[in-house]
Amino acid sequence: MTESRPDPDQLLAKLKEEEARAERGKLKIFFGASAGVGKTYAMLQAARNVKQQGVDVVIGVVETHARAETEALVNGLERLDLKEIRYRDRSLKEFNLDAALARKPKLILVDELAHSNVPGSRHPKRWQDVEELLDAGIDVWSAMNVQHLESLNDVVSGITGIKVWETVPDRVFDDTDEVVIVDLPPDELLQRLKEGKVYLPQQAERAVRNFFRKGNLIALRELALRRTADRVDDEMLQYRRNLASVPVWQTRESLLLCIGPDERSEKLVRSTARMAAQLDVPWHCIYVETPHLQRLPEAARQRVMHVLKLAEDSGALTATLTGNTLAGTIVKYAHEYNLSRVVLGRDTGRLIRPWRMTLAEAVGAQGNDLDVIQIALPTRDRGHRPRARESEGEAASDRAAAAWLPYVWSVGICGAVTLALAPLHDVLDLANIVMVFLLAVVAVAVRLGRGPAVLAAFVSVGAFDFFYVPPRFSFSVSDAQYLLTFAVMLVVALVIGQMTAGLKFQARVATLREERVSALYALSRDLSGALMAEQIAEIAARFLKSEFQAKSALLLADLQDKLTDALPQPDMPVGVDVGIAQWAFEHGEAAGQGTNTLAASPLLYVPLKAPMRMRGVLAIEPANPARLVGPEQRRSLDTCASLLAISLERIHYVEVAQSTTVQMESERLRNSLLAAISHDLRTPLAALVGMAESLAMMHSPHGGAQSEMTGRIRDAALRMNSLVSNLLDMARLQSGQVQLNRQWQPLEEVVGSALNAMSGALDTRRVQVSLHDDLPMVNIDAALIERVLCNLLENAVKYTPAGSQIRISAHATSERVNITVDDDGPGLPKGREEAIFQMFERGRKESATPGVGLGLAICRAIVEAHEGTIRGASRPRGGARFTVELPRGVPPTLAGIDDVDEVQGN
Repeated sequence: MTESRPDPDQLLAKLKEEEARAERGKLKIFFGASAGVGKTYAMLQAARNVKQQGVDVVIGVVETHARAETEALVNGLERLDLKEIRYRDRSLKEFNLDAALARKPKLILVDELAHSNVPGSRHPKRWQDVEELLDAGIDVWSAMNVQHLESLNDVVSGITGIKVWETVPDRVFDDTDEVVIVDLPPDELLQRLKEGKVYLPQQAERAVRNFFRKGNLIALRELALRRTADRVDDEMLQYRRNLASVPVWQTRESLLLCIGPDERSEKLVRSTARMAAQLDVPWHCIYVETPHLQRLPEAARQRVMHVLKLAEDSGALTATLTGNTLAGTIVKYAHEYNLSRVVLGRDTGRLIRPWRMTLAEAVGAQGNDLDVIQIALPTRDRGHRPRARESEGEAASDRAAAAWLPYVWSVGICGAVTLALAPLHDVLDLANIVMVFLLAVVAVAVRLGRGPAVLAAFVSVGAFDFFYVPPRFSFSVSDAQYLLTFAVMLVVALVIGQMTAGLKFQARVATLREERVSALYALSRDLSGALMAEQIAEIAARFLKSEFQAKSALLLADLQDKLTDALPQPDMPVGVDVGIAQWAFEHGEAAGQGTNTLAASPLLYVPLKAPMRMRGVLAIEPANPARLVGPEQRRSLDTCASLLAISLERIHYVEVAQSTTVQMESERLRNSLLAAISHDLRTPLAALVGMAESLAMMHSPHGGAQSEMTGRIRDAALRMNSLVSNLLDMARLQSGQVQLNRQWQPLEEVVGSALNAMSGALDTRRVQVSLHDDLPMVNIDAALIERVLCNLLENAVKYTPAGSQIRISAHATSERVNITVDDDGPGLPKGREEAIFQMFERGRKESATPGVGLGLAICRAIVEAHEGTIRGASRPRGGARFTVELPRGVPPTLAGIDDVDEVQGN
């Protein structure tokens, strides 16, 4: 009855949680294996049904992908206007969160939960918009695919070969109030693709060849169904825990193994692991520490920890439990986790005691809804044990003496009480003497435990009978009623002793757990105030020293995911192996002592995994390796590692934010300065060029010398003017003041204009142009793209000798138009292929070639404003290659142009 009572603290926490959930909106996710299964369609159809029931439904954002049947369901539903956000000279539309909060409907539809918002939005991710709506008390329906779950991202990319960048944390999915699985067989989905109901025909053909292969769809479908089943299983467990007492529901096969301190428990673990593998079911392995087992010798405790580690390595979920009775604790754990089969060992060599139930019988009696499986244990071979060394024999003798010492004290306490009561025999009634003996039993139970308390109960009854019940100094009694007194006294003493010992045991366990939680709380509190990695290393060392008697070292990862040397601190472990730490970092698994990887190492290496990425490795050198073996200790250590990783990530992003702020301010000041200087220099430079040209036209008695000097002045002024123009253009591009004049232009004309503009500089170079005949028109700002080509040609002229060849080529793919500029120069410096596109960066810093490193930066800014990319690389046979990729788009048809001409003519 006592064990079935609900915990008041848990009830209070549950009430607070339910109160908070009642004020919060409800989230419903339509979940599918891939695009095209009908998630949005199902969501809209359900929304129309609830609208007919009088629910206030509003569409926040829905992606119909131009599907006619989906568009038809949108009609009749209120739809919020999207918010326009300027980004890179374009106006993009996003979900209007402020309008949704102001409208505050009962239910709002927000499609594509994993969508990344345009920079400049309130939140970077759409699921964060949804959380703000839920906090405001608005119900939200959304849709997502299985590949967008963060924990399955790498699994999906391994199956499909395609990396999905937009993800949703599993926490959002797990906290969802309702998940609706929208399923479609792969063959039907492929048929929908062929019919153009998912993508346009050209896109559908490409999708079938890549992502939407039948094998991929089958695997994604299994992932979606399994993930939904796991979530339903968690909901069922949570529902069961909210009930006071429910039998096991046979919804899913599972095994529960209970081990003991016996050296034969390893066979139980291996047999259960094989059974679980054959049945393909999950399994748990527990060790129950009862008051009878709390005084185990250290060797037995180490054996238990070793067996639990073996079970964990074999795939079990392990736990160390405490309870007054072994069978009751097993049944309670099985009911809590809905485990239907209990596996126990059967000792074939044990004497049968009919008056006592076996553990299997006790579990079957208390849990009549459980299946009990018994595995035969081998008989202990007592005759072939190796002879113990003398020192081991002495140690065993010491342990035996220590085990009997509490019983000696128990008898001594009862004797002392008997002697103390002797002078008071004539003063105290027999009832009061009984109370004093009961008090002695309680004292023995508190100080010495359960076994000595049982002995004290029998000794107290015997002493009371022999010394105080007439006739005294004899076990015979003059009145038969004293027999009832003895029986009641014995029962009361036994019950009080057992209850006191049990409460003491539970109090000790609760104290240990409270100390562990308090230590983790103190660690979290200290880490929240840390501002440097060195402080985190010091806090971690202090925690590990106090909790595990271990030394520690913190190794952080750099931007290239390479571990640096351990942060210096006073008491560091000796012999930190960076190679083992790097392995643990790269594989995300613990290595070293107590693991299956390089177990001979004296240190344990634990990776620090933060929500965004791995942050480093914690190296631990325990004074006693056994302190890190138990499940409770490993969980505390894992919690410590998680807190350290989160703190390191917080510090990293604080530094990133500070650096970004400083960089933004520096860029703003630099752009303002460049713009001001450029404007002030253009006027005198224009005058200087004009005067140089005037001098060149005047006749002078000095003749050729003056003309040459005038030409040099003019060329220098023009170079300075070009540099100032570059500075001014770069400042305008970065400030966002350049407005693109995009029109559909033939690429051949843009290339020709660039060659004409650079005709003077290209006189000493051989230029080869190769443009495919099927080049489409591109939607570009012709003047800016011409500037890109001019800068690339000028760069080629600077770094190539006279007479070398420069090649310009262009071709189109299904989605892009690629322009390539090749030269025969020295190529790009290795490792600086990206750096050369930064402002004031040059390929070779010691080069005598004139320039300040702005041309390529301007090229990248212009190309990215066109939603394209530009990259540079060295060619295998020498020279540099710059490739510009522009979006192809769909140019207007001739019919549309003719219609416009007719309208203008009329």
